[in-house]
Amino acid sequence: MREARTRHVLYAVDAAATGAGLRPGMALADARAMVPTLATAPARPAEDKRALARLAGWCGRYSPWTAAGEPATDADGPAALGLENGGGAGLWLDVTGCAHLFGGEDAMLDDVVGRIGGLSFAVRAAMADTPGGAWAVARYAPCHAPGTVVPPGGTRDALAGLPVAALRLAPVDAAGLHGLGLKRIGDLYDLPRAPLVARFGNDVMRRLDAALGDAAEPISPALPAVAQRARIAFAEPIGRPEDIAAAIEILCIELCAGLVRAGLGARRLMLAFYRPDGTLARLRVGTARASRDPAHLSRLFAERLDTVDPGFGIEDMVLAAGTTEPLGAAQMGLARGAAESNADAVGIDTLIDRLGNRLGPDRIRRPAMRASHLPERVAWLAPAFGPLPDPVALPPLPPRPARLLRPPEPVEVVALARPPASGEPPALFRWRRAVHRVVRAEGPERIASEWWRAEAADAAAGTRDYYRVEDADGRRFWLYREEGARSAASAWYLHGVFG
Repeated sequence: MREARTRHVLYAVDAAATGAGLRPGMALADARAMVPTLATAPARPAEDKRALARLAGWCGRYSPWTAAGEPATDADGPAALGLENGGGAGLWLDVTGCAHLFGGEDAMLDDVVGRIGGLSFAVRAAMADTPGGAWAVARYAPCHAPGTVVPPGGTRDALAGLPVAALRLAPVDAAGLHGLGLKRIGDLYDLPRAPLVARFGNDVMRRLDAALGDAAEPISPALPAVAQRARIAFAEPIGRPEDIAAAIEILCIELCAGLVRAGLGARRLMLAFYRPDGTLARLRVGTARASRDPAHLSRLFAERLDTVDPGFGIEDMVLAAGTTEPLGAAQMGLARGAAESNADAVGIDTLIDRLGNRLGPDRIRRPAMRASHLPERVAWLAPAFGPLPDPVALPPLPPRPARLLRPPEPVEVVALARPPASGEPPALFRWRRAVHRVVRAEGPERIASEWWRAEAADAAAGTRDYYRVEDADGRRFWLYREEGARSAASAWYLHGVFG
């Protein structure tokens, strides 16, 4: 039971209570009047929702397009166009194109009902052309078997004899239709729409159109649907690590064959392990670059198999490529050097993938360049598992030091060759308590701040005049004078040291 407004109502009922005439949404006082010995317990909707989500994920063995239905929040409220308003929660599976993997629709539905029933759930299921049609048949059709398959094109006939409540209408609308003598869905087929819309609004006709397939009623899957996936089912549950590793190799070979046909490579993969007790475990791996090498992908999963608990065994395994990229054939080259260069690149990518999946993708970075004329911003460490940065073609520049100081260190100018306005380098400067006498200098090279980067700290810097200077001992430095932004007077900094 649960509290609704100022009274307690029934949240869910079992088969015995249903046989006694009780139903969800009924006031608890009325229910006790009908069944004085009624036993009740507080409802726990949050836990029910989590359990339903876990079961929906477990049903991913049948289709990648699965979702958990939401129960109606208030039995007395209006019926929005949702999949579960008007009844208890359920599971939604879009099995289009999947039934042949289980021997046909009847065999697939029998397997779904049998396995979920084996988890101590009372199950009624139906398969139809539309979600609304399947919902209505599963809950209202008189049948002797827990699963019913409506033949293609037969939804209209299957719904004709069902009560109008099977359209998931609000109770007030269903009662209003009953008052007009419209008790079956088939009674609505040939009626003019305008009088019904004028009296009941758009809900009745929207529900009817959705159930008959004249209006779209999409299902939002629990996980994004993927085009590239491979599945393997076992006659008996497996649990030995070597058996699981062998199954992973088979799945990777099958998945990579599909990737080759589609001209794609995988960047993100998910491996799901389905257990007999209705639970599942998942492993996720990623690659720095698109790959369809089954040996490499299976090795990435094998390194993390110790984190998977097989429990009472694994019945099914599904490998899906969640993120893919176009990947054409690679030209290895006819010359020996070209082939070795390509092999070296592949080896580096393999190492990045193994380190990233072992230590975490955010901890692996690669050097990259970006378009910026500020020396400290040209080179940076890009995420190794992110999209590859676009190549940057830098214009011809004067010589740069092999080592930059981050951040640039201030220096004390002891003496200037000429006044600052003349644009001359210092004749004597002190850096790290050592005095350097300048004997040669080149410059200035003027670099202005990136004023369009208002959000960056660098944007507050002033204009810089860079000099390449050499002291009496032959050491070469990269100095610059900055004006304006950080201080009223000119300030000198050492940005790098030449090798």
